[in-house]
Amino acid sequence: METKDLISTVNDLVGTQKGILAMDESTPTCNKRFAKLGIPETEECRRSYREMIVTTAGLGKHISGAILYDETIRQTAKDGTPLIQFLKDEGIVPGIKVDAGAKALPGHEGEKITEGLDGLRGRLAEYTKLGARFCKWRGVLSIGEGMPSRTCIEANAETLARYAALCQEAGLVPIVEPEILMDGDHTMQRFFEVSEEVLRTVFNKLYLHGIFLEGMILKPAMILPGESCSKQESVEEVSEATVKCFMRTVPAAVPGIAFLSGGQSSEIATTRLNTMNRMFKGQLPWKLTFSFGRAIQAPALEIWKGDDINVSAAQEALLFRAKCSQLACIGEYSEDMETAKA
Repeated sequence: METKDLISTVNDLVGTQKGILAMDESTPTCNKRFAKLGIPETEECRRSYREMIVTTAGLGKHISGAILYDETIRQTAKDGTPLIQFLKDEGIVPGIKVDAGAKALPGHEGEKITEGLDGLRGRLAEYTKLGARFCKWRGVLSIGEGMPSRTCIEANAETLARYAALCQEAGLVPIVEPEILMDGDHTMQRFFEVSEEVLRTVFNKLYLHGIFLEGMILKPAMILPGESCSKQESVEEVSEATVKCFMRTVPAAVPGIAFLSGGQSSEIATTRLNTMNRMFKGQLPWKLTFSFGRAIQAPALEIWKGDDINVSAAQEALLFRAKCSQLACIGEYSEDMETAKA
């Protein structure tokens, strides 16, 4: 493990005032979103959609890295140029999702464990040759009666740590994503307590596996009430709770926290990130940035709808959401931007 190479990649990802675009939707997930808009669920449509994203001029002004899916990292544009090359030309660091998805955790109804460790060392070597410099692995935890169980927390934390160790061995920066889902009617306080327990467990496992903390990035959810909870706290309350939880659990050696949007709307995810960076400017040991997927892509997808005639308008919408998210990294986003754009 060459720590200087890991630090170089981390600096390129979170050392700037930009964020990471998550465009690593699996084929079933991508097809599901296409189906809702009447877009054909074909490999060619997925290729065209991702070509629309990576050929957006100026995207590198706001995006530091992009997480790709296995299909995407191998695809080429209509003119034969590898899609990954467009990212490099914009100064965007290519990354890759390497987990095989969350599956049912045996003996624990309603809970999941992420698979994909088998053969990972070989896949990492291949992805490095294809141009990837960082990876992502997502663990999924739900809040409910008796959930998440200690078994589920421990199993996912151990898997995340083993994945991170293999990544660093291969010279790739691991993005560690223990996602606690918004689904449910739990309170924000309950989400805080679960997040604290999960993050303490994850970092304990990372320590036991000898992970070089300066060479990784954390990708968590913000501290939120369940989406069906009757009490929905203010943006300021969510921001304060999120920072408080992470100050208790995330070591200062970790260079960056890149939030997932986790089902939040584009505007609210951006507003909450902006509020954290504005309220706590200069007070935090790590960078607070984003690794948004739908919060950046959704408006563009709705405009594109599989029709080449809509590419320019879709790219404009994509660039706007990327710019808003990037400004939130420095606390300079304003909701007035949404009004002006409309």
